[in-house]
Amino acid sequence: MNLVEHKKARLNYETLDEFEAGLELIGHEVKALRARHGRLEGAHIIVRPTSARAATSGNEAYIVGMSIPPYQAANTPASYDPERTRRLLLTKKELATLAEVEGQKGLTIVPLAVYSKGSTLKLRMAIARGRKQFDKRAVLKERDTKRDMRRTLKNQ
Repeated sequence: MNLVEHKKARLNYETLDEFEAGLELIGHEVKALRARHGRLEGAHIIVRPTSARAATSGNEAYIVGMSIPPYQAANTPASYDPERTRRLLLTKKELATLAEVEGQKGLTIVPLAVYSKGSTLKLRMAIARGRKQFDKRAVLKERDTKRDMRRTLKNQ
């Protein structure tokens, strides 16, 4: 069940590969997302190396630009930033793949949806390539054609 969706992602981007990641959140952010408050439009994922003093060298993934408004504005700490950068929980293999993709020209990592899986919240994200305006028109035309065919078959 999707709690928050990036509705235009499938139109604006051609998805090549999808991943699932856990989110590192604060308690009131979880409540806000479960109440379906939040926005993924304009958000993207970045992969950065861990700090130099860490024993193992690796990467960490973060979601930037995701907005989660306060669940209860009166009870939220004054220092809370709704658009703060949040860490994603991924395996080392997935992080390596995403780090490799991030360096390639023309590819980006976009969030698709935040959903609930059991008692945890997960983020579905995709490696994507941006579409040009004529590609978007073709996608919309194909979608309308399929809808019309389904409608005529249903009525017969």
